Amino acid sequence: MLLLKQMAILFVIMIIGYILRKIKMINDAGSKVLSAIVVNVANPCLILSASINKESTIKGAELGKTALLALGVFAFLIVISLFLPTLIRARVQNRSVYRVMTIFSNIGFMGFPVISAVYGSDALLYASIFLIPYNVLIYTYGIAALHDEDELKKTDAKDTVTDKSAYEDSADVKTRDKKEGKKKLPISKILNVGVIACVLTIIIYLTGVKVPTVIEEITASLSNLTAPLSMIVIGSSLGKISLKSLFTDLRLLLFSAIKLIVIPVIGMFIVSFLGLDPKLNGVMLIMLATPVGSMTAMLAEQYGGNVDLASRGVALTTIFSVATIPFVSWIVSFIM
Repeated sequence: MLLLKQMAILFVIMIIGYILRKIKMINDAGSKVLSAIVVNVANPCLILSASINKESTIKGAELGKTALLALGVFAFLIVISLFLPTLIRARVQNRSVYRVMTIFSNIGFMGFPVISAVYGSDALLYASIFLIPYNVLIYTYGIAALHDEDELKKTDAKDTVTDKSAYEDSADVKTRDKKEGKKKLPISKILNVGVIACVLTIIIYLTGVKVPTVIEEITASLSNLTAPLSMIVIGSSLGKISLKSLFTDLRLLLFSAIKLIVIPVIGMFIVSFLGLDPKLNGVMLIMLATPVGSMTAMLAEQYGGNVDLASRGVALTTIFSVATIPFVSWIVSFIM
C-alpha cells in the first residue's frame, strides 16, 4: 500500500507538470533549468543524505556483494537487449534505440525518490552503487549501441529513401556525428556530479566521518526537492507529446509491457534464489521496474538515433509505471 500511495503522489505531481506545460507556465527553457537543478543539486543531495551522520548498518562485504549484483543486473539487461528488438520485430534502424531503452531506466529521477519514500534513506546507499556502473555504461556502451556498425550497414542496405542526394546528406551527418561522438567522451562525462555523490556517499558511510549538522540539514532540505521537481519535469516533457500517438504504436506498447512487467518479474525471480537482505530486494525491484530513462532520448538526439521513438518510449513507460511498479511489487511478493 505504501508503494501504491507513493506512486499515486508522484503521478499527481507529474500531472501538475503536464498542466503547467499546457498552460505555458513552463517552457523548454524552464524545464531545462528544473532538470539541471534536479540532476546537479537535489538528486546528489538525496544520495548524500543516505550516509551523512548515519550509523553503519551495512558492512563492507554487503556493499561489495551489492556492487557485484549491480554489475550482474546490467549484464542481464544487456543480454536481453540483444534479443528483445528482434522479438518484437522492431525495424532494423530502430533496434539500437530499443536496446538502449531496455538497459537504461530512470533510476535517478524516479528510482531514487521512490526508494527513499518506500524503503527509507538507508536503502539509497544500495541504490547509489547501481548508479556508478549505470553512468559508466550509458556514456560508453549506450553510445556504442547507437553507433553499431552492423546495424548501420543493414540500414543502408534496406533504406527506402529514393532521393539519393538526401540519403547521402543523411549519411554524411551520421558519419560526422559518429566522429564527434568518439571525441565527446571526456572523463567529466563519466565522473559527473551524480557519480561523485555516489562515491562520496560510500566513502562517508564506510569511514564514519562526521559532517557538521548545518551541512546535514542543508543537504536534507535540498534532497526534498528531488521527487516533486523530477516529476514536474517528466510531466512537462509529456506536455510536448501527443498522448494519442503513444497508445497507437502496438510495438512500443508491447515493448513497454516487457520492459515494465516481464523483465522485473524474471529478474526478481532469479534474485529470489540469492537470499538477499529484504531492503536490497526492494532496491533491486525498483531498479528493474522503473521506466525508460530520459537520457536515452538525449543520446539518440546527439548520436543519430530515432529521437521520436526514444521520447515516446520515455513518455509511455513513465505513464504506465505508475500502475506497473505497484503491480510488479504485488506479483513479486508471491515469489520472494
